[in-house]
Amino acid sequence: MSREIIYKQMNSKSLFITFEGIEGCGKSTQLQLLKEFFRGKGEFITTREPAGTLIGMQIRNILANSKNKGMDGLTEFLLLSAARKQHVEEVLKPAIQSGKWIFCDRFADSSFAYQCRGRGVDEEIINQITLIATGGIKPDITFLLDVPVEVGISRIKNRAMKLERIELETFDFFERVRSGYLELVRREPDRVKLVNGTMDIKEVHEQILDKIFKYLNELERNSRT
Repeated sequence: MSREIIYKQMNSKSLFITFEGIEGCGKSTQLQLLKEFFRGKGEFITTREPAGTLIGMQIRNILANSKNKGMDGLTEFLLLSAARKQHVEEVLKPAIQSGKWIFCDRFADSSFAYQCRGRGVDEEIINQITLIATGGIKPDITFLLDVPVEVGISRIKNRAMKLERIELETFDFFERVRSGYLELVRREPDRVKLVNGTMDIKEVHEQILDKIFKYLNELERNSRT
């Protein structure tokens, strides 16, 4: 299937794409490049967690505040889940129902990596509450932009005058988070696509586009059999 045909199909079926990775992996940059690439080619929205709604933004302000460094891991997860539920109801469900494509900076996979593997919150609790918050919605494609922890830390220190609460975490914490993300790649290789985030920005962008079009081509082939 040519890219032109895929563009024509953008208004017929929703596609939910998420970007994940540790702090400083470059996911926000890649989401912006994807937005620019698809602008004018079809119906899509860009959004993010936890600040994809007004309520989510207020929750994010609590989570980001460095004065809240003593926050319990389960408390953190419950706050994120509340923001996620609002995001699903207010943004994601309407977009899916109207057939729009969705490009989203973080979703439920981040809670597995950060709160389950990073903080040590019980996985069963993560799974049960996530199912309630998402209503069973899962991304069609998730791009994991993987970078070594030292690379991510160096990037966030270079770009920010003041670090947020999560950005002040230890090296070991981010190692656990990264390991959690890589575990998701092993568990769900058809959905979670590993991308080397240390490559040139344009090269990363091209790899992401190639994986999207391969996924869509596979869907088209399967629909014909």
